[in-house]
Amino acid sequence: MAVQGSQRRLLGSLNSTPTAIPQLGLAANQTGARCLEVSISDGLFLSLGLVSLVENALVVATIAKNRNLHSPMYCFICCLALSDLLVSGSNMLETAVILLLEAGALVARAAVLQQLDNVIDVITCSSMLSSLCFLGAIAVDRYISIFYALRYHSIVTLPRARRAVAAIWVASVVFSTLFIAYYDHVAVLLCLVVFFLAMLVLMAVLYVHMLARACQHAQGIARLHKRQRPVHQGFGLKGAVTLTILLGIFFLCWGPFFLHLTLIVLCPEHPTCGCIFKNFNLFLALIICNAIIDPLIYAFHSQELRRTLKEVLTCSW
Repeated sequence: MAVQGSQRRLLGSLNSTPTAIPQLGLAANQTGARCLEVSISDGLFLSLGLVSLVENALVVATIAKNRNLHSPMYCFICCLALSDLLVSGSNMLETAVILLLEAGALVARAAVLQQLDNVIDVITCSSMLSSLCFLGAIAVDRYISIFYALRYHSIVTLPRARRAVAAIWVASVVFSTLFIAYYDHVAVLLCLVVFFLAMLVLMAVLYVHMLARACQHAQGIARLHKRQRPVHQGFGLKGAVTLTILLGIFFLCWGPFFLHLTLIVLCPEHPTCGCIFKNFNLFLALIICNAIIDPLIYAFHSQELRRTLKEVLTCSW
């Protein structure tokens, strides 16, 4: 953990923000200017992580229990939940170890702590990368199911989905290991930012195209019933709201963290950028909030999954 104060350092040395009591206030940066800083307490951070951990564990257990959910789509959703679970769990572990070290309840050599820090950072980074990849994979899966409906089951087979999952996990671990090893290289940070933007563009293009096709379909049905404008406009508005919420949550939860990485490259010494760097722990908390929201968007809308979830909660195995 390479502890400095009570910092959480996701991805090694990227964060130089001191953690304070939960508050929204003005803090002075290195030049004496006043900065708006939102501090996240360790208790709040651990609470968010615990909620995410339990929620995503339930999703994984539910999909594993019901063989009817062993399809490519739910395979991607299960892996997304597992990625989010690892994001939350690794950050909870790091925070807990830091608190134990500060309290004097845990004693370890610097070399051991450094190795532990590296392992936790690799797990966190790889699970973040895989989470983004599985969000993209879910979008691609839904796109194929709409635009190639008749060929969907021959295109997206379970063996292909499993190979895609394996490739995503292997790539995530390899690239995250390289990132932790070379985190101070500009090219590495730029690659991460470009990757995030690529996922954002991919999801936006696919979901907008799907919305357009759904509106066309609704318009065709409306013409058959001679109610073109009310049905089409109502469906289009509902679809646009859903799309805005889906992409908006993704951007709001992930965007600040990658803005942080971008500013490290563009203006590491600028006072204004320094003010943004002070909110690193907030950006990390937003990612954990996204891990809490993901099951609500991608998993719990399924009636079959909700029914199985009730059986899991009542231990009806």
